[in-house]
Amino acid sequence: MAKQISLLVCSLMLTACQAQTYPLPESQKLSGEKVAQIAATIEQKYPKLPSETRRQLLSTVVQSLDNMVFIEGGEFQMGDFGWPYDDDPENLCDWPCEVEPERMGNITPFGEDDFVHTVKLSNYHLSKFQTTIADFDLFFIAQGRPIFNSERRDRDDLKHFFHSNLPAPTLNWQEAKDYCGWLGQLSGYLVDLPTEAQWEFAARNRGQYVMFPTENGSLNYGRNFPEPGKFDTFPVDQFPPSPLGLYSLSGNATDWVNDWYDKDYYQQSPVDNPKGPSTGTQRVRRGANVLEEPRLNASTVRRWGDEPNQRFYNPGASFRCAIQSASSF
Repeated sequence: MAKQISLLVCSLMLTACQAQTYPLPESQKLSGEKVAQIAATIEQKYPKLPSETRRQLLSTVVQSLDNMVFIEGGEFQMGDFGWPYDDDPENLCDWPCEVEPERMGNITPFGEDDFVHTVKLSNYHLSKFQTTIADFDLFFIAQGRPIFNSERRDRDDLKHFFHSNLPAPTLNWQEAKDYCGWLGQLSGYLVDLPTEAQWEFAARNRGQYVMFPTENGSLNYGRNFPEPGKFDTFPVDQFPPSPLGLYSLSGNATDWVNDWYDKDYYQQSPVDNPKGPSTGTQRVRRGANVLEEPRLNASTVRRWGDEPNQRFYNPGASFRCAIQSASSF
């Protein structure tokens, strides 16, 4: 099978035949022909990279597409929908919990998410995992750039910050945007950062009234959320996924999304596929990082703006990519 696909690469692009010497990976979702097309694109774009690096690039792109979760769009009420004041975060009730309205309070104290509004989304895909350090390193290598913080990686006291399956730190929002666009160029799909509305719809299991983006909607420390007092990020697949199959939507690193930030945007948001303000000075981050108090910060509705340029490669600011596609692969 690998030989047949290699021949298909040659037929798609004759100049790639001399360089392409590795077997092509099998995909859970993509046809052999699509994998061969991606291989041909990589051969054409990076003919001077070592064969092993090109093989790693192909495997990363194919695995990234296999990791995409198809999310059927729909209508939901976006924003802080409220929760009973006295509920237990470790064993939350099923909203609206059969309580009187006066016993229902805001989920977050921040205000930017208070205006509940109708949103309708088209179908899309969202990565089940945050982009890892290993993925991000290949992105740098392919562009002929040194991997980030290379001078620190050999230090015994810092090595644990750079394990390959930790969420990729970012220096700025643009790097996250560029990485997703790069995956799109190599794969032929429309890959980008998710919108803020897409992130929340997915975190709430297609818009359900869910407080925390865990497998059961509650915080069970050590089983579906980091123990209090943990200060380092952890592997992207460490805890169980949400019912949609998405991992670490909160509690590890935050996710950059595509939108500019405006604290009053919810009051102006269009109903259909909102994409955020047309301009701004800050970008939206969603989720919570491992350093934050989860009952205040880790909910599915919390939002805030942050400077798109960080002061250093921030392990608390990562991202996951999305594909704007009306149908599954």
